[in-house]
Amino acid sequence: MKTWKTALLTLVAACHIGAANADMVEMDKVAIIVNDGVVLQSDIDTALKTLTINAKKNGQSLPDKSALIEQVEEKLILETIQQQEAERIGIRIDDNRLNAAIADIAKNNGQTVEQLIASINEEGISYAEFREQVRNEIAASEARNTLVRRRINILPAEVDNLAEALANETNATVQYKIGHIQLRVNDGDDKAKVQAQAEELVKRIKNGEDFEKLAYTYSKGPKALQGGDWGWMRKEEMPTIFADQIKLQNKGSIIGPFSSGVGYHILKIEDVKGLETVAVTEINARHILIKPTVILSDEGVQKQLNEIIRQINAGEATFGELAQQYSQDPGSAAQNGELGYQTSDIYVPEFKHQVDTLAIGQISAPFKTVHGWHIVEVLDRREVDRTDSAMKNKAYRILFNRKFNEEASAWLQEIRAGAYVEMVKDQQNGN
Repeated sequence: MKTWKTALLTLVAACHIGAANADMVEMDKVAIIVNDGVVLQSDIDTALKTLTINAKKNGQSLPDKSALIEQVEEKLILETIQQQEAERIGIRIDDNRLNAAIADIAKNNGQTVEQLIASINEEGISYAEFREQVRNEIAASEARNTLVRRRINILPAEVDNLAEALANETNATVQYKIGHIQLRVNDGDDKAKVQAQAEELVKRIKNGEDFEKLAYTYSKGPKALQGGDWGWMRKEEMPTIFADQIKLQNKGSIIGPFSSGVGYHILKIEDVKGLETVAVTEINARHILIKPTVILSDEGVQKQLNEIIRQINAGEATFGELAQQYSQDPGSAAQNGELGYQTSDIYVPEFKHQVDTLAIGQISAPFKTVHGWHIVEVLDRREVDRTDSAMKNKAYRILFNRKFNEEASAWLQEIRAGAYVEMVKDQQNGN
């Protein structure tokens, strides 16, 4: 089935405002009054024609004519009401956006726009009419999305519960290579002292000390003589105290210390198989921002920033000192210009380009953004595991789509029930 025809079937409800003209031809008589708008008989005829053409080309059967007409009429009524809602909340689709949408329809059908226009004309539908039908459908869709979104409320607990269920499904096939250190708490031992020792071991591991060697030295667990190596396991094969702590962590993650009845435990995820992880690069950068004024031109700002760079490179002052003195970004200026670890996509394009491409320790040349003129230095980059966040985002999207479909259906029923609808043609036919 041709894509434009599928689109056209959903777009065919152009809303015609105003009373029927005495000179109107028979096929354009008013068929249905919908609030302050109308559906013309030509709208119904066009929809029926398109349905018949598509069904014939795809070998599909249609219901009897009376049932088909009833379905088409109801569809046009709903689309007209939605278009009226779009007008009510001020949605307007300009020609540039409309042209882009039509180009997409042509592209999806493997056609040029000129070929699409020819196809439409061959079916006896004018391109001008087709354009307005597309415009109306986009507006109706935007109105539906805008008004239905306001009705959706997703609680954090719902997201957490679904994310955990999704994680459990994923974990069923994931294998982890586990390293384990156990510090035992015997009767009479100072539990706080053992906990402090466990916390110190975690710091040493994170600072790069060899986990296996520390396990040989300190662990009292069942795998101490193997350097704490439990080998490859699925969660269902692990001790419960391990499985309860593992939440889709990535390779290299350190978990703990956490306590059990026998003491304190530290886990290291040595490796993972079967887990699609999500990692992002976070960048710690610092900058100095100076804004042009009526007195201080762009050229003057650049000159001032170049002088600041010279002072830093000459050792006359530090970046942080000059940021506190000159930067007009008060939040970062108080922190020596530092912005903290962030993903670069939170920044405006010009700033993003600089922090993505600068070497660590390099100060940029002055550059301009919508905020003013900057110099920036990248202090550090780090890879951060965002698998857990990605799972929560996935859970949120699933919940949103579920609730959107439910609320959209309810919204359509409500606006249909609240609309004034008069079947003019029934009166004209004496029904």
